[in-house]
Amino acid sequence: MKFPGSVLVSLLLFAAETVTALCLSGAYRAAGDRMWQWLTLLFALLPCALVQLSLVFVHRDVSRDRPLVLLLHLLQLGPLVRCVEVFYIYFRAGRVEEPYVSITKKRQMPKDGYSEEIEKEVGQAEGKLCTHRSAFSRASVIQAFLGSAPQLTLQLYICVLQQEITAARSIFMVLSLLSIVYGALRCNILAIKIKYDDYDVSVKPAAYLCIFMWRSFEIATRVTVLVLFSSVLQIWTLPVVLVNFFGFFFYPWILFWQSKSPFPENIEKALSRVGTTIVLCLLTFLYAGINMFCWSAVQVKLNDPDLINKSQNWYRLTVYYILRFIENAFLLLMWYIYKTDIYLYICAPLLVLQLLIGYCMAVLFMLVFYQFCHPCKKLFSSSISEGLLSCFKFLCFICKPPKSTVLTNKAEVKSPENTDEGWSSSKTIDSQKGNPHQSVSSNA
Repeated sequence: MKFPGSVLVSLLLFAAETVTALCLSGAYRAAGDRMWQWLTLLFALLPCALVQLSLVFVHRDVSRDRPLVLLLHLLQLGPLVRCVEVFYIYFRAGRVEEPYVSITKKRQMPKDGYSEEIEKEVGQAEGKLCTHRSAFSRASVIQAFLGSAPQLTLQLYICVLQQEITAARSIFMVLSLLSIVYGALRCNILAIKIKYDDYDVSVKPAAYLCIFMWRSFEIATRVTVLVLFSSVLQIWTLPVVLVNFFGFFFYPWILFWQSKSPFPENIEKALSRVGTTIVLCLLTFLYAGINMFCWSAVQVKLNDPDLINKSQNWYRLTVYYILRFIENAFLLLMWYIYKTDIYLYICAPLLVLQLLIGYCMAVLFMLVFYQFCHPCKKLFSSSISEGLLSCFKFLCFICKPPKSTVLTNKAEVKSPENTDEGWSSSKTIDSQKGNPHQSVSSNA
């Protein structure tokens, strides 16, 4: 039985970030910055409430008689109680013989083209720990992208405006960045385990390292670009954010309406149609929040029973990173044009170059992960290099002019009527046709 380290890491990040946010909010209140105080509290308490809802929903506590647990969730102490419960189950496992076990069948990764199916006995304790890990993974994603990401953007924006980085603010920003990167890492692992549920997936340390570096560069550069742009063009910040957010929010719903599939009813038996709609809206809300800052490894598909698109779509991945790179470059260009005096002592071209290189480094680590370190790369129908090559060929085919037009243009250029040589030769032929006797006498 694996040590529940992911649960402990999630709890530590959640508690450290919440406590630091409350302390920093008190510092803003003491300094008289009421707006920064309320925004810091909002970005700290809203994800806390959503995390409690997520844990209650996964464990189905509403339908069970557990009033004390529900009360602790209302007091925002749900993650602490769940972590205590996890370690209680972990240390008691094996001491008491379990009344029954369940048997699961998993397939191993293919070796030499063959894949063996193995059976594994799963006891009640291990099944409960698996449920807790899954719940904390989802809670970490919610905390990361609905709380830590806006919080990091806000605190960095305050540092830029005040031209000062305090110790408390720097610690808070480091914790927020770690929380976002960890949430993105859990999102990647969740996507792999959901897509390849039939296989026994084991993630190696090299894969964790690649994901960590990939997400660190991607999120850090994205947040910095948004802060720089918003510091000089505050009016245009809201349209940029809303277009990004609502574009990703409505994209799964548009695909669902185009497929003309029936409304999903099998999410939770206890939920009504209205409750199911609310859950799906919260899911797409989280999906849009993730894609605002980085690539969402989990692609929402509302007409699928698992609500997840299990196919590996290299085209969507390529288009996302190309468009995001263009958007970041455009926002940096706008910042460079309209930068104010607060950036007087900053080398702007060097900063722009560093941010663009940082985003390219994120793409590089992403390519290394999918090409070499992905735990299920043997199951890919095509590798990332082949997929990107086909994507670029497709884009070049779209950008290439039609073949018939090119041939017509070449024919017009090479026709004898448009050249001096063709004109002189045709003139000679015409003169010979007009004076046939002259050519005979000259031959004589």
